[in-house]
Amino acid sequence: MNLANQLTVSRMMMIPAFLIFLLVPMNLGQVGSGNFVLPVSQMIAGFIFIIASFTDWLDGQIARRRHLVTNFGKFADPLADKLLVMSAFVSFVGMGRMASWMVIIILAREFAVTGLRLVAAGEGDVIAAGKLGKWKTLFQMLAIISYLFNNIPFGLGGFPLNEILLWIAVILTILSGADYFYHNRDVLLRSK
Repeated sequence: MNLANQLTVSRMMMIPAFLIFLLVPMNLGQVGSGNFVLPVSQMIAGFIFIIASFTDWLDGQIARRRHLVTNFGKFADPLADKLLVMSAFVSFVGMGRMASWMVIIILAREFAVTGLRLVAAGEGDVIAAGKLGKWKTLFQMLAIISYLFNNIPFGLGGFPLNEILLWIAVILTILSGADYFYHNRDVLLRSK
């Protein structure tokens, strides 16, 4: 297994640690002062998520520069992203910190595109992530990071930064899903 694919697999392996620090009640103390107070366990979850997100960028750079692009990587890299991002979004809904309808839109797009990829795989094709899909993933990850560090006092025009990033992520999610189906409509038309 090449280095890019090892990074992808490591991202998948970071998900349980991320979820444990985010969801399991721990009394590790708090950091910050005034309006910014963050449980240490949530801060650790945030740093794990940031490292895992960085591996998404890094494995792509390594794969392209070293010509290590493989079918496994084309399949596993988007899957690792989905597992990481979806675990965070579903956790935030369960914690009552994120609107469920927004997460349902994001989940629906991810299942639909995964279904399209499976149909393509059945036809012998591999659908790699497109530019809009990469932007969607970036803004989803930025939104999650801003929710993990949700008490940081930033905002724009009275709207908290985390909500602005989430709205951008939802819009890009819808646009990138439509883009995937439009550019790969022949896969569906060929399948019987």
